[in-house]
Amino acid sequence: MHFSENIKRTKKPKNLAVKLNSKGEQFVLKGHPWVFSNNIIKINDDAKSGDLAIIFGKRQNRIIGLGLYDGNSPIRIKMLHSGFEKVDINAQFFQKKIDEAYKKRKGLLKTNTNSYRLLFGENDGFPGLIADVYAKVLVVKIYSEIWLPYIEMIIPSLQKTSQAETVVVRLSRSLEQSKQHQLQNGEVVYGTLKNEVVQFVEHGVNFSANVIKGHKTGYFLDHRANRKQVGLWSKGKTVLDVFSYAGGFSVHALYNGAKEVTSLDISKQALEIAVENGKLNDYTGKHKIIAGDAFEELEALINDKITFDVVVIDPPSFAKQASEIHLAKKKYAQLARLGERLTSKNGLLVLASCSSRVLSEDFFEINSRVLDKTNRNYKVLLQTDHDTDHPIGFPEGAYLKCGYYRFLDKK
Repeated sequence: MHFSENIKRTKKPKNLAVKLNSKGEQFVLKGHPWVFSNNIIKINDDAKSGDLAIIFGKRQNRIIGLGLYDGNSPIRIKMLHSGFEKVDINAQFFQKKIDEAYKKRKGLLKTNTNSYRLLFGENDGFPGLIADVYAKVLVVKIYSEIWLPYIEMIIPSLQKTSQAETVVVRLSRSLEQSKQHQLQNGEVVYGTLKNEVVQFVEHGVNFSANVIKGHKTGYFLDHRANRKQVGLWSKGKTVLDVFSYAGGFSVHALYNGAKEVTSLDISKQALEIAVENGKLNDYTGKHKIIAGDAFEELEALINDKITFDVVVIDPPSFAKQASEIHLAKKKYAQLARLGERLTSKNGLLVLASCSSRVLSEDFFEINSRVLDKTNRNYKVLLQTDHDTDHPIGFPEGAYLKCGYYRFLDKK
């Protein structure tokens, strides 16, 4: 077996000499992975995406960091290494970083789980690069041209570390349109893929992911610990899983003996996958689906006076940019209000957010403010973030937060 010729590098990257203003320098010395274009004072005129930016300190002419130049982003340099230690950016450098990332996942892999995120972008020192493993299939998602000169070194290393039998490359939309490579989105660059729907195990529960057509790399692994927790608290209960996508929370609830689970999502196709994922496991409960806009469907359930023992609301990101933060906060408050009304006496309400621009303290404060206005006593059982295979390496790397609210109603 060999790797596809399409991952061979097309052109050798150049070295760029870069000087930054003092704000940019501080960022680099603190180990932050981003350098913005307005922090750059001096750089070669002919810089191209993927070139190696060698950053010199302003005072003494010492190298203070190395990064990859990105001509298509306001984050002009994505850092690979910060500090005064001399390093060469080569196959050994990337292998060492991959080994460090793998080590952080070892605890998770001791559980009955064979799906995990091996590389989490900047947080593991690979800005704009994601690598997810589903059983024996490795999916590498590339978000930027900066990686094109280096993937020839990186992908074999990821395959070796994960012991994957198949490697699939997924490309971001902008990279699909790039003329700088021969790769196709969804291309199998190593091994063979018998079926684009790959089965895997998450804490003993069977799931599947479409590694060619599914969102991101096929599935969302970051909520794994929360799905397990919700499952454990769902035995004998009725459960509502809002924005269910492929049924992560729903399937864990069914597996753990929920009496009835309702998956709600706008995508009929996602709901079909949720039902199929459920069927990969033995369960005796009932699995219902509702296809439609979450806000409208929740109102309809409230009007019908239906409540659930466990309500999970895990929406997609509401704030992709700074201008959307205010509206996102309003939507979170609205969902907390709707969720509370749908949670039965002494029930459990689980509220999550994956908007990195809405800080966790703000999100939890919104939920508390909404719930405090109701006449119900409640207790915050847990406040969580990403699972261990999504380590937080810098402030902006934290995006997922999840609050568990138990109502303490008098019988």
